Amino acid sequence: MTEHVTHVACGETPPGHGPLDHAGAEWAGLRVLVTGLGVSGFAAADALLERGAVVRAVDSGESEQLTERCRILEILGAELVLAGDARAALEESESSEAMDRLLDGVELVVTSPGWRPSSPVFVAAAARGIPVWGEVELAWRMRPEGAAPWVTITGTNGKTTTVQMLDAIFTAAGLRSRAVGNVGTPIMEAVLDPQPYDVLAVELSSFQLHWQRSVSPLASACLNVAPDHVDWHGSLEEYRAAKGRVYENTHVACVYNVQDPMTEQLVVDADVVEGCRAVGFTLGTPGLSMVGVVEGILADRAFVENRQTSAAELGTVADLRRGTVDPPAHVVANALAAAALARAAGVSPVAVRDGLRAFTPEAHRIAEVAVEGDVTWIDDSKATNPHAAAASLRAFDPVVWIAGGLLKGADVDELVAENAGRLRGVVLLGRDRARIAEALARHAPDVPTIDVATTDTGAMAEVVDAAATLARPGDVVLLAPAAASMDMFRNYEVRGERFAEAVRARLGR
Repeated sequence: MTEHVTHVACGETPPGHGPLDHAGAEWAGLRVLVTGLGVSGFAAADALLERGAVVRAVDSGESEQLTERCRILEILGAELVLAGDARAALEESESSEAMDRLLDGVELVVTSPGWRPSSPVFVAAAARGIPVWGEVELAWRMRPEGAAPWVTITGTNGKTTTVQMLDAIFTAAGLRSRAVGNVGTPIMEAVLDPQPYDVLAVELSSFQLHWQRSVSPLASACLNVAPDHVDWHGSLEEYRAAKGRVYENTHVACVYNVQDPMTEQLVVDADVVEGCRAVGFTLGTPGLSMVGVVEGILADRAFVENRQTSAAELGTVADLRRGTVDPPAHVVANALAAAALARAAGVSPVAVRDGLRAFTPEAHRIAEVAVEGDVTWIDDSKATNPHAAAASLRAFDPVVWIAGGLLKGADVDELVAENAGRLRGVVLLGRDRARIAEALARHAPDVPTIDVATTDTGAMAEVVDAAATLARPGDVVLLAPAAASMDMFRNYEVRGERFAEAVRARLGR
């Protein structure tokens, strides 16, 4: 059963106000409710207050960071609705007295990415004709004159790696660039930086894209689409539609994944600026208006003259290698997407190559932990869903696979069936490990499986010891859980750190 999602007015200007589409617009006096005071919500409230808006902010959470942010906003003049008062307003009916007080006088709602569209506050806003913007929409509308162009990236997996690759390429080209958005740095912070940027590499989640309507990027990309966050969006169709918004209003190039036809269909369906091109990236030989791979060379047949008969070299697959591990296919695909976006922005082939060579991936993404006795230990704790785990597993053969955690309703049958032939053995941990065990029994019944029921701080040491008993020379022991980590660890980073610590302890390092 899917959750009904009320469609609210996104991207509209509050009635009675002139166009709010640049930093110098008449923001003063605008009465705004900011929902959520995380990093992006705080940045939005701060920017609005600085421009004279009347801000009411609501957050029902409790933390030291929230307390500090609220103290600052209160000094700046914000009205705060917190703790019990916030819960009374947010958790009751959209027609309750508490909700009436929360929305009293409000002309615009600005929301943080995590808040579901079905939240009563947004239903109530829709009923009252109050538009709702995400912080991305607000940041776009607050850009100063001559602001840096945006190059936007989304996808179920690979967003952060690709946006950081793109930022490295822009930097190699001599541009003042910054990776912002879902990657961690609020877009608003970069947009309002007193020292202007030349270009922004913007990572956008489906949550952020749901609320945006006005953004008009220089170039854009959707890397892939696989089932995810359906509980938030209400349906897979809504999730896909949100991903497709990355292409709306694009000027130069919509970059799509040739291996994922859904991304090309999203380009076909998008309303873009006249003259915008569709540019594919592929792990195979590129066709016209594509970038791809030819005998280990990253080749551009999209942004060169005479592309019918020639191509430009953008580097090599070997440029992406880190440690002893060859770059897996999805990392090469991410690099091709970043290269295509950079080329759309006018970056030279040499700068693309130099940027990819200089790029350092974040921890817990196909990270080599150790090599001992011809067994390689790999940490890909960031593989928090089956789609990401599949990409990781395809990179190695044979594999001792460490999997499990919170599946969040995701199905793992296809993942197990497609990779059964490369599995030397499997070690399972976490709350939903039984569901993976059931899939293994159906599709890989002969693969040795060890179930680790321990959930305390010593669990990962037990997991690593179990994996060591299964591994043979030439194998890769791969932590690619296909699940979230919060059943046992604070986040996927902590899970990866505990894995690496346990590997090093076993190997005496």
